[in-house]
Amino acid sequence: MFLLKTWRSTAFGVYGYMNFTKSGFLDHSKKFKPEDMQLQIEGKNCVVTGANSGIGFAAAEGLASRGATVYMVCRNKERGQEALSKIQTSTGNQNVYLEVCDLSSVNEIKSFASSFASKDVPVHVLVNNAGLLENKRTTTPEGFELSFAVNVLGTYTMTELMLPLLEKATPDAKVITVASGGMYTSPLTTDLQFSGEKFDGVEQYARNKRIQVALTEKWADKYTNKGIGFYSMHPGWAETPGVAKSLPSFSESFAGKLRTSEQGADTIVWLALQPKEKLVSGAFYFDRAEAPKHLKLAGTSKSHDLIDSVIDSVHSMAALNP
Repeated sequence: MFLLKTWRSTAFGVYGYMNFTKSGFLDHSKKFKPEDMQLQIEGKNCVVTGANSGIGFAAAEGLASRGATVYMVCRNKERGQEALSKIQTSTGNQNVYLEVCDLSSVNEIKSFASSFASKDVPVHVLVNNAGLLENKRTTTPEGFELSFAVNVLGTYTMTELMLPLLEKATPDAKVITVASGGMYTSPLTTDLQFSGEKFDGVEQYARNKRIQVALTEKWADKYTNKGIGFYSMHPGWAETPGVAKSLPSFSESFAGKLRTSEQGADTIVWLALQPKEKLVSGAFYFDRAEAPKHLKLAGTSKSHDLIDSVIDSVHSMAALNP
């Protein structure tokens, strides 16, 4: 097991250094088609979680600049309002709105979903961007490990409760979940809240992101007849406030080599704009292309068989109706 974990970390490090940095983006962008990003989506409603900074902000701004009506879901009202004003100013699009919700709280997500449903607007794109890497074990007031609460439980609850509004937008509806290449280092596990005595925030984050990728596969299969496309993606290694706070030594050692938030958000916006016929529901995307979900010899592929068990547990924690 130790050797396998070492191999995963080494393979991930090499693969990441070659592909996930700014230079990787610039290299991959040589194959990009400019016309893919020139589409306008006026009249489309997009919900972006964790939209006040970093990749979430860049995604919200990118969608707003193409005419979308954007709902920014943020935990902090002041920071959210400041971000909203910036986007309205930079894009000239006034159809940008702030929704305040703490994505680590199932109860707040339920309240938000109920309130938002009363608007009776179809949701064409849901971007599950809110994420967290917490280095110390922290438990939410609802009793859940904080990283898991935001990255998995929050993402699951938000998506399931948004399904009726997404169905209103079929056949154009999409759910885009911002995962991470960090998941390459971890198989799927049913140890959702990291039971080990010595909490490892980086490993927990990788586990959470692996769940998001497997969950996207499952949603695509389960809801194939609902007319909703489900996609997970990796933004690459981007220089964001979240990375600087959670991984300061990584951020410092890669200074000047990390992607901008806009480069990190590029594939989110690309996925939102493309006709669904060009995309594969359930797939994992990176730099505007379908990417592998497992590194060679990493021994993670069979672990996705555990997803039903994981979903049962998460569904129970979310206390949603069957």
